[in-house]
Amino acid sequence: MSDLSDVKRIFDIPPYQLGKYNLGTALAHRVTGTWESISSAEYVEKINTAARGLLRLGVKKGDKIGLVSANRMEWCILDQAVMKIGAVTVPVYPTVSQDDYLYIFNHSEIRFCFVADGFLYNKLSRIKNGMPHLEAIYSFDKAEGTVSWDTVLEKGRDMSAQEEVEAIASTILPDDVATLIYTSGTTGTPKGVLLSHDNILSNVKIALPRVQEIEGTRALSFLPLCHIYERTVNLAYQTLGCGVYFAKSTETIAADAMDAKPVIMMVVPRVVEKIYTKIVSKAEVLSGFKKAVFSWAVNLGMKYEPYHNNWFYRMRLAVARRLVFNKWKQAMGGHLRIMISGSSSLDAKLSRLFCAAGIILNEGYGLTETSPIISTNIYPNRGLRIGSIGRPFENLDVRIADDGEILVKGPSVMKGYYKDPERTAAAFDKDGYFMTGDIGHLSDGFLYITDRKKEMFKTSGGKYITPQPMENKLMQSRFIEQAMVVGDGRKHPAVIIEPDLEELKEWCGENGVLYTDAVTVLSDHRVNAMYRKIINEVNRTLGNWEKIRHFRLVPDRWSIEGGELTPTLKVKRRRLLDKYTALIDSIYEEENGAG
Repeated sequence: MSDLSDVKRIFDIPPYQLGKYNLGTALAHRVTGTWESISSAEYVEKINTAARGLLRLGVKKGDKIGLVSANRMEWCILDQAVMKIGAVTVPVYPTVSQDDYLYIFNHSEIRFCFVADGFLYNKLSRIKNGMPHLEAIYSFDKAEGTVSWDTVLEKGRDMSAQEEVEAIASTILPDDVATLIYTSGTTGTPKGVLLSHDNILSNVKIALPRVQEIEGTRALSFLPLCHIYERTVNLAYQTLGCGVYFAKSTETIAADAMDAKPVIMMVVPRVVEKIYTKIVSKAEVLSGFKKAVFSWAVNLGMKYEPYHNNWFYRMRLAVARRLVFNKWKQAMGGHLRIMISGSSSLDAKLSRLFCAAGIILNEGYGLTETSPIISTNIYPNRGLRIGSIGRPFENLDVRIADDGEILVKGPSVMKGYYKDPERTAAAFDKDGYFMTGDIGHLSDGFLYITDRKKEMFKTSGGKYITPQPMENKLMQSRFIEQAMVVGDGRKHPAVIIEPDLEELKEWCGENGVLYTDAVTVLSDHRVNAMYRKIINEVNRTLGNWEKIRHFRLVPDRWSIEGGELTPTLKVKRRRLLDKYTALIDSIYEEENGAG
């Protein structure tokens, strides 16, 4: 990694990559089903073409440009072009509700918007009259009835505007706003987070030494670029000369990994849990010696301790890798060495297991407001401590408040909330530290989260409950797609479960339970007994005050599109609590009646 002193704005990264690595494949995607790619040189050329086109369109410094699309090459090209002429990218999740579109577009005053395809083009066009600042919408894909973004690129074919592009770029300072990101949130309304070039680049640069081993390799990207986690990491990939391959969706990760052969990818706990449950479900059809070997390998993996495995353990692990774990790696393209998990807490059991399999699963921590990474585990330099969220970045000052809240100060902390000085002021303490809202502690230089302050609740007996770790344990069952622990102000916790209906259907066939429809089968006493057994297993790992006394199975599918999940697959508690108010009340009414 050579000197990065000339990389002072985010749009300095692609020319840096071109000069140092000159990749044949800088970015790749398979939007249409077949892989397409561009080189480092094409990347830089396309950014400049788009920047000239935006100028011809009338975009001015400080204008807000909407970007509504899943991950693809055009996402990165447009993002860089917008920033190079001093405008501000406003990424918006394609799956947000109509009300959220209206709020974000009007609050940010988006002038022009670029969307992935005809579906999103029409979705926005139908409500465009409610967005007085929006002048035009353009689609990356060509579709009937849409205006293609090619019309903007065509305006940029004229090279005469390049001098103006470079002149504007030279005036952009590291402290200038690069992007405005609206937090999806699991509890409240979106807040517009203002991040500067320096906010994001300070995070990128300090992260690079921790992942130096991936330099010049390949990365698979499937978490949404609209989320600052994937976006910042994506910029780190580009700076390290990694070819970035965008998966078609979270449902095609395995297939895309077979093609891309990544060395690294970012994940969230729900993705890891799904990978794990898929492996376990395939193993359940094994019998005899093969099943015994699989169970032995998994049990061995659960005992993995970084840097502290004795020679006898290492000898057995080598056998387990040869017989079992190497097949896991082959299923992900054969080269995967690193996964870094963020967004929510990761079960330590999964971290041990994947590390034992030769795929180092590190947990990190951060927020949109911190650009985002505050700390992360990483294997070199004894930097992995399972159960922690790693060592804080060296350019950050991380402290623990008297009440246990994690506080942070440093160059990656946001400029503030857009048009919201009161909430901005409320986000910092009297000494200028950003208040994360999470409870934790530091031990031997490693940061630990003990509670998510915003998600904690208290039972009527005064005991605090942190629902997310409990939910994560439940979702390791292949029969549970999502779970939400409830019980604020009640005697005991309960849980609402969205079953994995495909797995349940298979179980019903194996156990003589007639599966007619979801509503009917979820009321079957044998199905409920099976789920009670899963909950009892989890309860054995919980304190007495945490034990889940009641549960309800719901036939509804929770989704990002439906508003029940965030784009990083966390439950939106407020939305679900509103949706299931009557159901939750009925749980505790029955308990009171029984008492």
